[in-house]
Amino acid sequence: MAGQFVNSDILTEIEQRLPGLSRSEQKVAQWLLANSRQAVDLPISVVAARCGVSDPTVIRFCRALDLTGYRELKTHLIAALQKPQSYLQYNVSSEDAPVDAAVKALENSIHALVELRATISTMPFEAALNALAQARQIVFAGLGASGCVASDACHKFFRLGIPCTTALDAQTILQHASIAQAADVFICVSHTGQWPEVIQGCHLAMTRGATVISVTRQHSPLAENSTMSFYCNASEDTNVYTPMSSRLAQLTVLDALQVDLAVRLGPEGEENLKQTKDAIANKRLQQARV
Repeated sequence: MAGQFVNSDILTEIEQRLPGLSRSEQKVAQWLLANSRQAVDLPISVVAARCGVSDPTVIRFCRALDLTGYRELKTHLIAALQKPQSYLQYNVSSEDAPVDAAVKALENSIHALVELRATISTMPFEAALNALAQARQIVFAGLGASGCVASDACHKFFRLGIPCTTALDAQTILQHASIAQAADVFICVSHTGQWPEVIQGCHLAMTRGATVISVTRQHSPLAENSTMSFYCNASEDTNVYTPMSSRLAQLTVLDALQVDLAVRLGPEGEENLKQTKDAIANKRLQQARV
């Protein structure tokens, strides 16, 4: 499994794992921590030489971090170097001036997207697109606030010409899952990934051969009961005044998946998008004439 660093980046992960590495792997770790910007532009042979180790040692170092290899290590290094040096969560206080509270809410939203950017390159877009492009129908499932995200995604995906529907309560989720077919794709959204009804529905859909794509936290029960998962590990602020910034991460992942699917479908997907937009434009024009 590709490396996923919850609430940290690759450089923090290297620092934390340094004591448990072998002596030769520690040489690689120490050099990378001191020369991370150089490493992203260097081939593995040059990095190995500068660390005073062999190429296979660098590969073993990557595997020790649960990475597939040096290429994935460089991907994580690039993401870490693009991350701001300090990105704090801001709690809103009842004593804040309106503009201060607004700025804090905005900063928390930005924080969620920065965290997402650090991991999005490791998400299973290719596998998801393979299933979605051939889907008989797509069922978007979610409860509560996640249901709003699921509904928004359904409103965008159906324009590509693939039958889409929503399941926004426990009964509807279970009923859709109970009649799922092998060509169906379920996209289930949940920040915590702990709703029993959603998990039960996903498990039931998979037993019937459907593909289940979850948008949730890593290692959550929902992720473990899905065919594949897009991890949104946003550090949610539980302050009573602060909205769920994790929803922005979920919406962004689904937007990216919809754009990728439109590209994968080619002229057919593009024509469907054009037709739906033209239909709205024509309706507006008729109303304007009235």
